[in-house]
Amino acid sequence: MISDVSRLMRRRFDERARQIGVTRTQWRTLTTLKRHEGINQGGMADLLEVEPITLSRMIDRLEEANLVERRPDPADRRAWQIFLTPKALPILEQLRGLAEGMVENALFGLDEAQRDQLMASLATIRTNLNTQLESDEANHG
Repeated sequence: MISDVSRLMRRRFDERARQIGVTRTQWRTLTTLKRHEGINQGGMADLLEVEPITLSRMIDRLEEANLVERRPDPADRRAWQIFLTPKALPILEQLRGLAEGMVENALFGLDEAQRDQLMASLATIRTNLNTQLESDEANHG
């Protein structure tokens, strides 16, 4: 059920984001960058859980669209830091609105208590899975 809901939410978001010319992957990259502006490409790849070459291609496309810019990392001559451009900010606001509207549609018919319980349950599931992953990693080196 969680997988079905996740897939449907991704599909609905993609449909909405395409209307303003952005993919879900680009949105995820931009929103992560907004929270970690100035991060280098390696750190960004880790946060997004993608290979560095994959991220490099994503950043290339975002840079071509003038949504991000690379700047030399003063601490490492081989690395680049990534920053949002002013053009990205209104797009991020539009995407945030699209996401909020999509979530509101998805939760239609649930009262506030049900929504709170759903979020609490999902948070517990996420914690359980993260705790299990950390335990497995510690046990297996």
